[in-house]
Amino acid sequence: MMRTRPLKVALLGCGVVGSEVARIMTTHADDLAARIGAPVELAGVAVRRPSKVREGISADLVTTDATALVKRGDIDVVVEVIGGIEPARTLITTAFEHGASVVSANKALLAQDGAALHAAAEEHGRDLYYEAAVAGAIPLIRPLRESLAGDKVNRVLGIVNGTTNFILDKMDSTGAGYQEALDEATALGYAEADPTADVEGFDAAAKAAILAGIAFHTRVRLDDVYREGMTEVTAADFASAREMGCTIKLLAICERAADGESVTARVHPAMIPLSHPLASVRGAYNAVFVESDASGQLMFYGPGAGGAPTASAVLGDLVAVCRNRLSGATGPGESAYAQLPVSPMGEVVTCYHISLDVADKPGVLAQVATVFAEHGVSIDTVRQQGKDGEASLVVVTHRASDAALSGTVEALRKLDTVRGVASIMRVEGE
Repeated sequence: MMRTRPLKVALLGCGVVGSEVARIMTTHADDLAARIGAPVELAGVAVRRPSKVREGISADLVTTDATALVKRGDIDVVVEVIGGIEPARTLITTAFEHGASVVSANKALLAQDGAALHAAAEEHGRDLYYEAAVAGAIPLIRPLRESLAGDKVNRVLGIVNGTTNFILDKMDSTGAGYQEALDEATALGYAEADPTADVEGFDAAAKAAILAGIAFHTRVRLDDVYREGMTEVTAADFASAREMGCTIKLLAICERAADGESVTARVHPAMIPLSHPLASVRGAYNAVFVESDASGQLMFYGPGAGGAPTASAVLGDLVAVCRNRLSGATGPGESAYAQLPVSPMGEVVTCYHISLDVADKPGVLAQVATVFAEHGVSIDTVRQQGKDGEASLVVVTHRASDAALSGTVEALRKLDTVRGVASIMRVEGE
């Protein structure tokens, strides 16, 4: 039997995502009510510019006083899609204090203060759901938090930023340079006017922190995630990748150490074999590859951003939270029982592709190989091309630690025969 009194929802933010949330709540009201067991009512919308016309939203619902809205006491669920750290953090904790559960898409805040927000939700007996914070419409948080709760996740490897994937895909498929591909992404609306958060890996790093925390039942903050942007990737790097049967992606990689005693989280460009499922992810799409003991290898794929896809994830959380509200229960909160240490990047072990500019004369390869050996880095393959006294030497290593590779490169720079290090890139997905 359906309850007739509606559950009241406060919406914080009415931009690209918030407006889609409001639209779906209105156009799918009957279906949502049937799925939840009670109608849901949009009780207020907090915005910065109240004079702007918002189709389908009554002007009576619009307010600039977000604090008063979340303090009302009759609000059942607060949907936060304003982003940033403040005032979002204060508004969410205030919502908990006044009896509301929260659905958020705020990856930056969750990566920085997720533990404190979970603690506040638990203290007040409320839900904190955030499927939309990572990978847009792709169901990922709930499978990791619930479907795989009985399994042991060992690795999460993914493309979690559509803007960077579009740029790298365009560079790969057309031979365009970085700036040319970025300009096209901006013209098409995939890249912001200031693309720094995307191309420097900040966005992906926040998502990696969230994924690692859930996957490994360990608190992982944004500061724990190694981050390297993709602005230095060149057409020459893609040419080298093609010679190896690879392409280049900006990856978020969260791994449990082989001994199970620590974890790592990192974001950086990497070469991956064309045979790997992530290599075929094109355009602005996202995909995440999960490896676990019992389930084996799972891949989650779909649109990772955009108003409607992200709103779909928000509404999925809204339905779950409303159902919990009606039953007087709460869903799963933070699971950080493992308390595993997060290892620094220097301890990460992977393969490397190093391109060196060297003198084209006898003995250079032997000198370079000796430096690698002295630092305990094993060489897998070497390619050398040269003319007119200059040469390019490409070395692909077996698995080595980042610290060992850094020491190797530092020593290589001191060789008289090495003119410079053209590029260094990790190779993943083997």
